[in-house]
Amino acid sequence: MVSTPESQPEKTSARGKRADAVRNQQVLLDAAGEVFVTSGIDAPIREIAAKAGVGLGTLYRHFPTRADLVTAVYRHQIEACAEAGPKLLAEADLPFDALRQWIDLFVDFLVTKHGLADALQSESERFAALHTHFLDRLLPVCAQLLDAAAAAGEISSDVRPYELLRGIGNLCIGRDSDPRYDPRRLIEPLLQGLRPHAAPGA
Repeated sequence: MVSTPESQPEKTSARGKRADAVRNQQVLLDAAGEVFVTSGIDAPIREIAAKAGVGLGTLYRHFPTRADLVTAVYRHQIEACAEAGPKLLAEADLPFDALRQWIDLFVDFLVTKHGLADALQSESERFAALHTHFLDRLLPVCAQLLDAAAAAGEISSDVRPYELLRGIGNLCIGRDSDPRYDPRRLIEPLLQGLRPHAAPGA
């Protein structure tokens, strides 16, 4: 079909609406992530909409249920964390610095993760799928950072990505219920413990 001048505004308008919808969705996901950090996953939906600067109708059009919103935020943050790894590695002077910065982002991500199972309640299949996606996306990124640091001689070569992420996750438990606890104070010595030990007398 040949495009006519009359059809162009309609196509442009449709593309504009789709672009607006994508922008609104990204704004909502970012706003929800921030609200979850300060007010928890059970935060009022109205608070999230206000943070994003949109109406409740817009929020519900994108995410009809709280479980839909929580799932989308979780996936959104997994992707952001996964994409950050290669970028940090390319920009850092030392691979270990990139690893440390990425772990810091990972810890920020974990703060919004706690309470996820409660928010999804009986939707065990959705929770299991998210956990699988989490491992599929983040384990290879962590492995890439560890391999680069090991190749540079900055850490031992036997560090396993799953064990490192699992250990950091365990250290983060309780952060959301106890503001006096800062897991980063324990994570930094853990990261330093990855470094090869100097020989006696060196």
